[in-house]
Amino acid sequence: MSEQTEISQLGEFGLINRITDGIQPLNASTITGVGDDAAVMHYPDTEVLVSTDMLVEGVHFDLTYVPLKHLGYKAAVVNFSDIYAMNGTPRQITVALAISSRFTVEHIEEIYSGIRLACSIYGVDLVGGDTTASRSGLVISITCVGDAPKDQIVYRNGAKDTDLVCVSGDLGSAYMGLQLLEREKVASGGDKDFIPKFEGKEYLVERQLKPEARRDIVAELAEKGILPTAMMDISDGLSSELLHICKAGNVGCRIYEDRIPIDYQTAVMAEELNMNVVTAALNGGEDYELVFTAPLHYHDELNKMKGIKVIGYITKPELGCALVTRDGNEMTLRAQGFNHMPQD
Repeated sequence: MSEQTEISQLGEFGLINRITDGIQPLNASTITGVGDDAAVMHYPDTEVLVSTDMLVEGVHFDLTYVPLKHLGYKAAVVNFSDIYAMNGTPRQITVALAISSRFTVEHIEEIYSGIRLACSIYGVDLVGGDTTASRSGLVISITCVGDAPKDQIVYRNGAKDTDLVCVSGDLGSAYMGLQLLEREKVASGGDKDFIPKFEGKEYLVERQLKPEARRDIVAELAEKGILPTAMMDISDGLSSELLHICKAGNVGCRIYEDRIPIDYQTAVMAEELNMNVVTAALNGGEDYELVFTAPLHYHDELNKMKGIKVIGYITKPELGCALVTRDGNEMTLRAQGFNHMPQD
């Protein structure tokens, strides 16, 4: 390993200068970015969207198997995903880090290399942030600013009776990637030379460590003139997000077990671990796919779109929220996804 630089050698401002060197604005709305007391942004004739996500070591990630560059990339992308879920476009982010003494300048550069890669790919400007000390571990908090025309913003409360329920991509793969990583961590017994067994399951690892926001789906819907009535990204599990949509819109839903999109590697991994793959798809979370509702008359168009699956429909609220199993029975949907708050 190359020689590492203690953060104290550079100081806070020296570190900031090093990790933000060479950043140039990509968006016209960015007037002033890194280098002043506050960023300056200009948004005429559009609505501003703001979202914040925090990732905490030991709660949201384990550095035993999460590379720092991947962590930075993921921390940025999950924020972009929130803006896309509102049918908006992410434009700027600010990054706040709490760093314990075991991290060096080179470690922080690795995190920022992932953040800057994500910004480059998605066309987002890094415009500021903060760094501070941590007594427990690493904390990353990112705030994302985006925009959307007022009449194009999609909230979670717009679903109506008979609307279709749709999802992008496949579900449960990120959760199965996490199970695979945890299994290999245990198998390693702390041996730094241990070679994990990921053959044939690389997709699952990538889905957990390097998720992507579905701007392609948002763009395709816009291209076809389809404005969802409600939309969320799937961070805490399909069941949880659907229940949020139904509660906000005062509606119910029916989704079909045999229509939930599941990748082959996800199914194989679930069988190896003796887990119910549908339960993983409903409750696993961190897929960062989109779940949205759309008027019934778009059924044929949505069915033709690659990467989108119609999995059910919205009902009247008194019918509740249920999963229709393969044998035709109904099971009440329950939110069993990741709980961010500790239990007593």
